[in-house]
Amino acid sequence: MRKIVILAVAAASLLAAACNTIEGAGKDVQAAGEAVEETANDAK
Repeated sequence: MRKIVILAVAAASLLAAACNTIEGAGKDVQAAGEAVEETANDAK
C-alpha cells in the first residue's frame, strides 16, 4: 500500500514537471489526487 502511494506521488511529480502550462499542471495534480484516493479506498 505504502509503495503504491509513493509510486503515485513520484509519477505525479514527473508529470507535473513535464507539463508546460498551469492548466496542465492542475490536471496532472487532479489526476494524481484521484489515483491516491482510489488507492486509499481500495485499501479499506
